[in-house]
Amino acid sequence: MNFTVGFKPLLGDAHSMDNLEKQLICPICLEMFSKPVVILPCQHNLCRKCANDVFQASNPLWQSRGSTTVSSGGRFRCPSCRHEVVLDRHGVYGLQRNLLVENIIDIYKQESSRPLHSKAEQHLMCEEHEEEKINIYCLSCEVPTCSLCKVFGAHKDCEVAPLPTIYKRQKSELSDGIAMLVAGNDRVQAVITQMEEVCQTIEDNSRRQKQLLNQRFEALCSVLEERKAELLQALAREQEEKLQRVRGLIRQYGDHLEASSKLVESAIQSMEEPQMALYLQQAKELINKVGAMSKVELAGRPEPGYESMEQFTVRVEHVAEMLRTIDFQPGASGEEEDEDGEEGSAGPEEERPDGPEGTGGH
Repeated sequence: MNFTVGFKPLLGDAHSMDNLEKQLICPICLEMFSKPVVILPCQHNLCRKCANDVFQASNPLWQSRGSTTVSSGGRFRCPSCRHEVVLDRHGVYGLQRNLLVENIIDIYKQESSRPLHSKAEQHLMCEEHEEEKINIYCLSCEVPTCSLCKVFGAHKDCEVAPLPTIYKRQKSELSDGIAMLVAGNDRVQAVITQMEEVCQTIEDNSRRQKQLLNQRFEALCSVLEERKAELLQALAREQEEKLQRVRGLIRQYGDHLEASSKLVESAIQSMEEPQMALYLQQAKELINKVGAMSKVELAGRPEPGYESMEQFTVRVEHVAEMLRTIDFQPGASGEEEDEDGEEGSAGPEEERPDGPEGTGGH
């Protein structure tokens, strides 16, 4: 038994009526157009009252029709397309009425006032028995049918039930199924919301751990920079001490060389004296000075290897290898790591050797 053909016009009419109602809604008051309906130059429609409200809002100084003075026309923009509407001296009352839309509204209201069930029953007719309404439901074939089909037709050997009973039952089943589906959708939405919160928590925790990781490596770099400065300072002190000693020796040897050169010059000039008596008066003293100068003992020179700075060599291979082993510790909270980091940073500082003696053995 095929009865869907009878339903299609009804469903099509209901759908068409809904679409028609949407076309009859005023964009200002969002209600169905009220008479009279005016048509704008851009072909959009408005209730005259709504059009007048929009016009008055855009032209507050425009005189109404009842005023003693007549002003020139004003203008406003269509609320649907923003097209500028220019009016004459009659204002909104000069706009043309849309009689077609008004007639459609009358027909729509008349059709809407008819009972839905009466229209539905007009279409639910049996195909095999055109004068019979579909009033029972075949439980065996699971289709609606008429009484004559049960008595004489294809469903005479089938089990049937009243159509309202099956209608209520299946409507209840569908309602229960919808409720279950909606409840399932709510659960799915709750799971989605929970997982979105998990994503947000993951982002927040990752951002926090990144900050902590940066802080720890910055602290480690700070320790390395501090230690490097200390070692460079120790090396600079040693360099200055050695330079001062060697430069002092250079000055001492230079002074001795200058005095010896002057003494040699004086001795040579004395030897050129032609008068023996005058020469003998100065010779004794010069001989004593030359003998004393030759016996002067200068400070010892720097020992071999004094210029070497190899004792300031720092071996960092084991430290670099240890740094490469830095990794995450699963299960350790950020607070515990903070406490461990503060306690662990004090040990190396206390045991850190001062001066170059503690650096050469590593």
